[in-house]
Amino acid sequence: MTVREQIEISENGILCKYACTSVDEVGTKRDSYEDKCPYRTEFQRDRDRILHCKSFRRLKRKTQVFLSPVGDHYRTRLTHTLEVSQIARTISRGMRLNEDLTEAIALGHDLGHSPFGHCGEKTLNDICPHGFKHYEQSVRVVEAIEKNGKGLNLTHAVRNGILCHTNMTADTKEGNVVRLADTIAYINHDIEDSIRAGILSPNDLPRDCVRTLGKTKTQRITTLIASVIEHGAVDIDFAPDIRKAHDDLKRFMFDKVYTNPSAKAEESKAEQLVRKLYAYFIEHSNMLPDEYRDIMKKTDADRAVCDYISGMSDSYAVDLYTEIFVPKFWK
Repeated sequence: MTVREQIEISENGILCKYACTSVDEVGTKRDSYEDKCPYRTEFQRDRDRILHCKSFRRLKRKTQVFLSPVGDHYRTRLTHTLEVSQIARTISRGMRLNEDLTEAIALGHDLGHSPFGHCGEKTLNDICPHGFKHYEQSVRVVEAIEKNGKGLNLTHAVRNGILCHTNMTADTKEGNVVRLADTIAYINHDIEDSIRAGILSPNDLPRDCVRTLGKTKTQRITTLIASVIEHGAVDIDFAPDIRKAHDDLKRFMFDKVYTNPSAKAEESKAEQLVRKLYAYFIEHSNMLPDEYRDIMKKTDADRAVCDYISGMSDSYAVDLYTEIFVPKFWK
């Protein structure tokens, strides 16, 4: 008996009846057949493929909320992803769901996010005829862009969880755990970053939310995690009073931070940068890297250019813009 088979058997005694097991025929289905690994389950393999892919590494230089912040302690898209993974795994473990599946979805959920955060996403959605949503692009990354267009050949359950992590109901309980973990993570770490940036003070937070969820980041996250676990796996959600406090806090953050001029001061520049790069590569598609020219042959220039720009880190996009559009001094 292989190590993998032992793990699969142990899941029957550990996981609850709502969990997606590592032998689930639908959840573990891949587009292309592969022989089983003797040591890892299907979802463990997916987790490892995501962790080692190029798109995951680029997350360290992609904006979360503040564009290219000065300081080592502000979140990036990578640190956000790791916090989502930690929160989601804690919830899944507490509910006896499949922690490996949960981790794979969490690590892959933002692989397709554009540079410059949601500003970049909105801009690409405006100018690309195909539209652009980061959760759809994350699936596209693992299916058609990574490994020079071959994709990672992930399981159905992981791809579905990535697709549904923003505002849809996933096919698995684990996918729905990641959806809640994402919002738990970003609201609370954005509060901390906003206080660090001087946009908020701790006393600005709504009193009813603080009273229900807690005064500190640790208290709020603990309260939210506990509520999901105690609410049960039948319907993955918070208890009603916690749900109200969470939603009120989320609205507060949209009103006071996500649309705050201080947090968004550089977004008009970022938007113009994305627009000019997009127009340049549509006109000069021969300048695209080989892998994106291959995409253009299979689809069209808009799809290839959108894929190329959305995969860029903030710093790479700025450097490329400078190289193309900023005059160089004569040496």
